[in-house]
Amino acid sequence: MRLLPWAGDDGKACYLSTDAPHSRLSQLADDVEAAQLASAEQVLAGARAVLADAKAGERAVRFALTRAVESLGDVLRVAVSRDSGTR
Repeated sequence: MRLLPWAGDDGKACYLSTDAPHSRLSQLADDVEAAQLASAEQVLAGARAVLADAKAGERAVRFALTRAVESLGDVLRVAVSRDSGTR
């Protein structure tokens, strides 16, 4: 079972059960994971820039932290998904 990089309409985790690692859904999941990881890199760079700016206000810091938390959730889901295939 592969944990997919998105949640269902009810907010619960979605899983893929297939013996075809190159199926359309598997490829879509791979593409979404790659996009999430690339986005996390951008969010991290932005958050670092905000934190390095002594003049950054509360609003900028809160925005950066909110985006960082979202990205961390995505990256952790990807990590869990990738680790589950090795056990």
